[in-house]
Amino acid sequence: MDKWAELRTAYQVAKLGTVSAAAEALGFHRATVNRHIDVLEADIGVRIFIRHARGYALTEIGEDVLRVVQKTESLIDDLAGCVQGRKTQIDGEIKLTILAPFASLLMGQVADFRDQNLHGVVTIDASEDLARLEYGEAHIALRVGPKPDHPDYVVSSFARVGFRLYAHDRYVQRHGLPSGIDDLAGHKFVVPKEQGRGLLFGPWVTDHIRPEMIAMSSRDVWVINEAMLAGVGMGDYEAQNRGGFHAVLGQKKTWSVPTLLLTHVDLHRTQKVQAMLKCLKAAPR
Repeated sequence: MDKWAELRTAYQVAKLGTVSAAAEALGFHRATVNRHIDVLEADIGVRIFIRHARGYALTEIGEDVLRVVQKTESLIDDLAGCVQGRKTQIDGEIKLTILAPFASLLMGQVADFRDQNLHGVVTIDASEDLARLEYGEAHIALRVGPKPDHPDYVVSSFARVGFRLYAHDRYVQRHGLPSGIDDLAGHKFVVPKEQGRGLLFGPWVTDHIRPEMIAMSSRDVWVINEAMLAGVGMGDYEAQNRGGFHAVLGQKKTWSVPTLLLTHVDLHRTQKVQAMLKCLKAAPR
């Protein structure tokens, strides 16, 4: 099938969600975008999009098309860089996916990458959802937990992350600090709404914190941090990076976990992925 122009158009529609947005990004007329999609679907013999009132959504076959085109575009971009004399500057987007609490692990390295590649655009998706690297949803994923057994993933160790309970001055003024693990009754906590991958001391919370001790919960890390700053309750995550917080109960080894860097084998050796991995792995451990 010799339909690269049509595939590229479909990729933009899938990525941006509407024909109008894709037409603007590509510099095409809307009619050209629609024609490309019609030609591509006729050539494949099945629908790749479901049309609805808010735009276009991919069918299952469309997901496969998107995966191929995303990888192909990244490989072509990388090849173009090699053709231009193996330039040292990286152009275009590189997408990372992380759990929100780990954002601070990467920011210094992202700054280094940007200093070295002024035309590179770093996009970070902070989500509990596991990006499907095989579908091109991210170039690099930072994860916790067991090593994935996906045959096409390239996995390397990153940093080991430790977490502690913290309480802000405002909380301490109202409620004081527990003297130990047996002195938690009457204290209040702020925790994520869903105690999954984002809450690494989740088992401890389950074992020691009764439901009535949870003052507030949220799926948003920023909201949790702001609640802790206001003295709503004790909690974890990025609080230690802000002034006025006191460590509670000391460091628990069970709250220390290793993190992993994942890439897909098809894109692992591309120039932009290697450049970002080099910056990430240069971070102090």
